[in-house]
Amino acid sequence: MNDQTPSASGAKQRLVKLWHLLSRPSATTALGTILVTGFIWGILFWGGFNWSMEMTNTESFCISCHEMEQNVFREYQNTVHYTNRTGVRATCPDCHVPKTWVHKVARKIKATNELYHHFLGTIDTREKYEAKRLELARNVWQVMKETDSRECRNCHNFEYMDFTVQEKRSRARHDDAVAEGQTCIDCHKGIAHELPEGAFDEEKRLNDRNGSH
Repeated sequence: MNDQTPSASGAKQRLVKLWHLLSRPSATTALGTILVTGFIWGILFWGGFNWSMEMTNTESFCISCHEMEQNVFREYQNTVHYTNRTGVRATCPDCHVPKTWVHKVARKIKATNELYHHFLGTIDTREKYEAKRLELARNVWQVMKETDSRECRNCHNFEYMDFTVQEKRSRARHDDAVAEGQTCIDCHKGIAHELPEGAFDEEKRLNDRNGSH
């Protein structure tokens, strides 16, 4: 005699079916499970990747290395990019990290070399930093020339400038820059950091190398 009630028997059958489904899933079920699992992991990876990108794209992160905090950051605090009448501040990432995603990732990959030298102690003293200042500046200038001062143009653009309200000297220089195809860094080296010794000779070499006027 069967003592099980119809409801208990039905529940048991459903458990048996579930067990068979989990232990021997059909091809359709297996594929669906893989897709759903992959989708969830993809979201988690993408979210984590973007979170890490943004976390390392802040001024506080940049100056967490004492090489930056003790040297270029202190110089930058005395410039118009840090404090000005409009209250608009350009931070480290604004000038040194591209906004577009592809270029940003490429810049982050290149930054691993900077981490390597941080742990190596290449510029961990003022003396070491000063000895490398011209080389470091040259690298940045070259990149900015190659990208047509891309990060500068996030805020400054010839097309948005009203030359009529600029000082006479600035208006003339900007007119020449447009006519000659110059880029921001051609004239604005040292705008946020001290110029290294030998900067003008290095500028001439860069211009000759890149065919600039």
